[in-house]
Amino acid sequence: MPDYIIYKSDTIGTYNLIVERYLQNQHPADSAKLFGLSFRDGASFNCWRGYQAIYKIENDSLFLVDMIQCGTLRQVKRDTAWSNGLMKKIFGNEVVNGKVFINWFTGDINFPLNSKLVRWDGVFYRIFEKERIITISGGKLSNTEDVLNYVNAPHGIKREYGVKLSDILFKKVKKIKWRKLPDCDCSDEYVITIGPAGNVSKVALAGENRDEVSENEGCRKLIFDALRKLQFDIIKDKGKPIAEDVYLEIWVEDNGKTENWTN
Repeated sequence: MPDYIIYKSDTIGTYNLIVERYLQNQHPADSAKLFGLSFRDGASFNCWRGYQAIYKIENDSLFLVDMIQCGTLRQVKRDTAWSNGLMKKIFGNEVVNGKVFINWFTGDINFPLNSKLVRWDGVFYRIFEKERIITISGGKLSNTEDVLNYVNAPHGIKREYGVKLSDILFKKVKKIKWRKLPDCDCSDEYVITIGPAGNVSKVALAGENRDEVSENEGCRKLIFDALRKLQFDIIKDKGKPIAEDVYLEIWVEDNGKTENWTN
């Protein structure tokens, strides 16, 4: 479950865990707990931290205005005593009129403007196609910007959410003439990096064999040469182009036939 930010008249989910980041910075040695609280107290599998923070932009300043029990945002009657007690326990005298001025935070807060998912890390963090970016400096609002996180490149290969990129890469890899390397077994696990510009920028080993760089150099060069001319579309996070790693596992027979073993 995300935290929430109240911006103008909307209450919107945000995957920027500002309070959680604060707690971890204040108590790095106590990573299994939240400010002395047991790791799982009040937690669930989809809200491991045991609370949801609610932030608010007010008078161009960023405030923490509530810390609620997971999943209780829409409840008419929330446990306000629990919420107030938790805020007081963490922030003490910094709680003024029921809120905390988050003057320690400098950075970007993003939240979606549509529901089209671009990327999900499989656990928590999500990138949406259209987002609003609020830039905060020392707790003060300094800029707002609406951005697109998915951009079609001219004649580029689509990598929208749900597209299996390993299959696209394998179509090129299986055409490689492996017999150029008679003394090298290229059956292995690879990480293919698609750079911010949408081109394949690196081929590395993955898994247990990632340190065997020199022994596999010829294989990686063949794979890179087969993929380097591909042009993919552009993926961004908070409006800035990002690189993406794609896992690919192949098996190469002695006769050069290649199989896709990617899970």
